[in-house]
Amino acid sequence: MRGMQTDFSRSLAVMAIVNRTPDSFYDNGRTYALDAAVTAGAAAFEAGAAIVDVGGVKFAPGPAVPIEEEIALVVPVVRELAPLGAVSVDTFHPEVARAAIEAGAAIINDTTGLRDARMADEVANSNASIVIAHSLATPRTQHPLPHYDDVTAEVGAFLWERAALALQRGIAPERIIIDPGHDLNKNTLQTLEITRHLDDIAAIGYPLLVALSNKDFIGESLGRERHERVAGSLAAAVYCVLHGARIVRAHNVVETVDALRMVEAILGWREPEYLLHNMRPEGND
Repeated sequence: MRGMQTDFSRSLAVMAIVNRTPDSFYDNGRTYALDAAVTAGAAAFEAGAAIVDVGGVKFAPGPAVPIEEEIALVVPVVRELAPLGAVSVDTFHPEVARAAIEAGAAIINDTTGLRDARMADEVANSNASIVIAHSLATPRTQHPLPHYDDVTAEVGAFLWERAALALQRGIAPERIIIDPGHDLNKNTLQTLEITRHLDDIAAIGYPLLVALSNKDFIGESLGRERHERVAGSLAAAVYCVLHGARIVRAHNVVETVDALRMVEAILGWREPEYLLHNMRPEGND
């Protein structure tokens, strides 16, 4: 994967979130200013994030944002952060993807799951990777109450089909990541069902990303407001990585990095940072 040297068979990664939107659902525009966005991204890398995901437009319903404006929001951040690590851009516009890749983006995070097939072409013509997420709605529009006969099977079929499209368009399999789309056009019961059967999604065979940080299914499950969902987010993240997820998209980077590193240590994938407790002091035989 461009910008990352990761063996996902024995490692986990945190994707930090930096939104250049004035109305982002979690931080309400805290990183809307360019200097704030760059500072937050650099801090996320310093805290152990493997990827920083930069977004200029929310998926949620709202007025359309001109493509030129979205490019102006994300590209300067990509340019500043790309020398520090792998930068992802959260967009559903092929034109934005092209500009972001030219600026150094390593990953394009498409929450529409390649609804516009030209997105696959832009990624195929580069060395970047693609995140294919499941959703139903046209971006920035409201979807009627979502219905699934078997949500896990239907999400899995969608991801398999869109990954096949990516392959047909020339994206190498090692550059494909899939995301079941927690809460995207799904209610809490549907999102919990997907999470419960995440092994089935992971069995599709591509690295699996979960974007569940502070989302409504956590708030509704626990009765917690948006800024009271960190513990629930960490519990969900740990459950997901134990059932096949390899990348966790998160707002609370330090806490999520620690949680995933602890899982790696328990699984024997990571050595402890130091050993002191009940250990013989060096030099004493």
